[in-house]
Amino acid sequence: MLPAWAVALSLLNHPVPDWPAKPAEKWVQGSPSALSDLRGQVVLVRFFTERSCPYCSETAPALNELHREFSGRGLVVIGVYTPKPDPRPVQPKEARAAARGYGFEFPVVIDDDWGALHALWLDPVPESEFTSASLLVDRRGVVRHVQEGGAYAKDAKDPKARADFEAMHRAIEKLVAER
Repeated sequence: MLPAWAVALSLLNHPVPDWPAKPAEKWVQGSPSALSDLRGQVVLVRFFTERSCPYCSETAPALNELHREFSGRGLVVIGVYTPKPDPRPVQPKEARAAARGYGFEFPVVIDDDWGALHALWLDPVPESEFTSASLLVDRRGVVRHVQEGGAYAKDAKDPKARADFEAMHRAIEKLVAER
């Protein structure tokens, strides 16, 4: 069996599937109805949960920084709120509170049945030990960078988290420069 990171790399250079119908109806910030509506922009999709998740808490400042730095150049960051430890119904106020707690100013959608998480991440990468993955999609809708989970942060003490942030930053920089 291949390690999860190797399977995650198999997502590269393939079209990103669209949201299942249900998450497309549960936007708590912003309102794109489908990933395909965002063609022409670079899209960073990050699955996250409440602030008790150490990976989400450590990565949130990086997401905010990437949004601020690159949104004017064509990047759309989308937070996908997935309840933990298992799928369950989520009220919009719960997801809004988590997004506010992280300081997210970008679109956030609720994925309470994990339909988007499965379609975009868990089904193609069943060996993943993380649900807090990030997918970077180019202007044509093709996955161009995958961060398979855990945290990434510019000023992290953990060298892997720092390296993962630098890799994500470089990938975004490259994609927003492409026309």
